[in-house]
This record gives sequence, C-alpha cells and structure tokens, in this order.
Amino acid sequence: MKRTLLVLVVGLSSACASTGAVPRPFPTAVRPGRSAPASPPAPAGGIDDYALVGTALSLRGVPYRDGGSDLTGFDCSGFTQYVFGQYGITLPRSVREQFQTGRPITPQDVAPGDLIFFSTTAPGASHVGIAIGGDEFIHAPSSTGVVRVERMGSSYWGPRFIGAKRVS
Repeated sequence: MKRTLLVLVVGLSSACASTGAVPRPFPTAVRPGRSAPASPPAPAGGIDDYALVGTALSLRGVPYRDGGSDLTGFDCSGFTQYVFGQYGITLPRSVREQFQTGRPITPQDVAPGDLIFFSTTAPGASHVGIAIGGDEFIHAPSSTGVVRVERMGSSYWGPRFIGAKRVS
C-alpha cells in the first residue's frame, strides 16, 4: 500500500530571510542527548527524496533559533540548508537566495523533498520549508516554535504560498 508522504516547509520568520548567518560545515556537532540523523548516500539518479524527508522529520522538536543552522536550533532557511546538506546539496543561506535555486514546480506537481516558499513578513519569499507529501510540509516556524509539520492548505499558509522549487 502506498503511503502519502507529507510536505515539509521550514521556518516562519523574517529572521529566516535576514540573518545572514554563516552555516557550519556539514555534518555539524550533535546537541547533547540527540543523535545526528543518518545520511545515506544519494542514489545514482539523484537524492533519495524519501530519505531526505525522513531526515527532516527526524528533526521535529528542534527549537527555532534566529540564524540557526544546526541541531542547537534552526531558522527556516538554516533548516532547509542543513537537511539538504546532509545529502551533499549546497543551498544558499537566505530564503530569497534559496527561492532563486532549482526549477519552479507548479502547486499540483509538488512532491516530497521540494522546497516550498511563502510570503509571511514582506512581499516576496520570506519563509521556506520542505514538502513531505500530501498537503503537508515541515519547517522551523518562529521564535516561539520548534521544527514541526503543518498543512500547506491551512487558513494561514494557503494564502501565503508563493511557489515551490525542485533542487534534486
């Protein structure tokens, strides 16, 4: 029986797009009491989107941290950069730069592992997450949140969706 993967989206704050933080090299040190997610090698045809989504889901509960890009805390673009980095894919640091990466995907063609973008604090891309399948995504949603899964079609996210990109 096929399982529908969830759609992931990361980060929900102007901090995501504006910190300019420099990420640490991958892999990063592991937070005490938390083990790093496994990073299987990419298949010959590209990355394994199912594994990438699994890695993102394994980070649920990691706190939001402005400028964060490691297991001590993530902002939205730091989260996506970290997850893709585990599979050898280098993403730019800011949301706006990530929005310029990859090829555009129509909303109907969004698949697990695609980057999902929203306009939350200003015109243009200011928040990013990772599609996990169906109508769901995973992201690092703000200074009061933790990495979590939400619905793209919710009353908050739906009207703020501005595009998706495939980078694998």
